[in-house]
Amino acid sequence: MNRQERYEHGMKVLEQIDGEAGQRVVNSLADISPELGHQVVAWAFGDMYARPELPPRERQLVTLGVLTALGGCEIELEVHVNAALNVGLAPAEISEALLHSAVYCGMPRAINATLVAKKVFAERGLLPLTNAG
Repeated sequence: MNRQERYEHGMKVLEQIDGEAGQRVVNSLADISPELGHQVVAWAFGDMYARPELPPRERQLVTLGVLTALGGCEIELEVHVNAALNVGLAPAEISEALLHSAVYCGMPRAINATLVAKKVFAERGLLPLTNAG
């Protein structure tokens, strides 16, 4: 595929996974780094997210864990919590993944990520969650 075809393919994948939130990220880069926006679409989504070896819901679990571990990624976490819901993860699964991340990256980062998830869940009318554990 040429550059434009990779971008168009990536946009289709981005729309399926992230919907409007992903497009907002790309739009936010347009006047400062359009090339970064292009790479998010063409490479991250057109090449990486489109790979068949790992289904979208598992890719989102990995993404949530990595963003939580990195810390300081609240904007991206908000996009990817929405994406996780879009690809079929239940709020309780997302919450559990963020809880599990505390073991490996610490309480502060897990709490920050969980509060981002809480914001997304509230916006989507998915609160309160019940916790049997």
